[in-house]
Amino acid sequence: MPEAVDATVRLRGLTFHYRDWGGEGPPLLLLHGLASTSHIWDLTAPLLAERFRVLALDQRGHGESDKPDDGYDFDSFTADVHAFIAALGLQRPALVGHSWGGSVALHYAAAHPAVPRALVLVDGGFLEMASLPGNTWERVERELAPPDFTGMTVESLLAFAPRTELGAIWGPEVERAVLACFHIGEDGSVRPRLSRERHMRILRAIWELKASELYPRIACPVLMVAAQPSEPRGRAADFLAAKRLGLATAERLLRRSRTLWLADTIHDIPLQRPRELAEAIVAFLEAEAP
Repeated sequence: MPEAVDATVRLRGLTFHYRDWGGEGPPLLLLHGLASTSHIWDLTAPLLAERFRVLALDQRGHGESDKPDDGYDFDSFTADVHAFIAALGLQRPALVGHSWGGSVALHYAAAHPAVPRALVLVDGGFLEMASLPGNTWERVERELAPPDFTGMTVESLLAFAPRTELGAIWGPEVERAVLACFHIGEDGSVRPRLSRERHMRILRAIWELKASELYPRIACPVLMVAAQPSEPRGRAADFLAAKRLGLATAERLLRRSRTLWLADTIHDIPLQRPRELAEAIVAFLEAEAP
């Protein structure tokens, strides 16, 4: 399978890092989720590169891209993506966004409906947090704030991470994807590449996003891939119910859409089910956006 080449590009006064798997087919741009990096695609992208020209961008504040003090809103992220597409000369790329990256892809397609030939929203981009019954910003702020990594080392992080839902798929590739989210000091300490303050600003932007107002502006076909965890309880069950509600709204308002549920699947679909995800993307694009 093709190896990724790491590169940088200067956009809008900032330096952005991206990974390029090459490929001779139509362009496909991958967007990671909140507090993640382009490495979330390391298992899925090589499979897609057999059919497409595949690139994955570290969005501002994330990974190895620059981390300015401002611009953590959807208009800014959309402008970054637009500048990246122009700088690399990508002609009508398909956009694939995971989690919050799905919301960025959706916002981009609403702002520039003639550019993307298709969208793939991977367990994200189809939720409207503020519309969920009983949900408040205070609850979201409390429940979805990032963990406090103060005092944590690489050793303690690697002892903790396999105890999360990633434990069932833990291995060298997943470990690399997790470590890519952190700056590692000479003393072995870890610090998230996305600061807590910027994380919360993006979370607030997600809270305020009204996806239902964007759906009618989407001109291209959309594939929505949803993770269905096994035996969800508590917050996981609430989140699953919210996804079902969000998908029903999206299916009603989008002009052309398909929905794919993946059973017994965690949120990080690109790491757990890379082949199934890649096959679904290829099948969808070949059928709906050849």
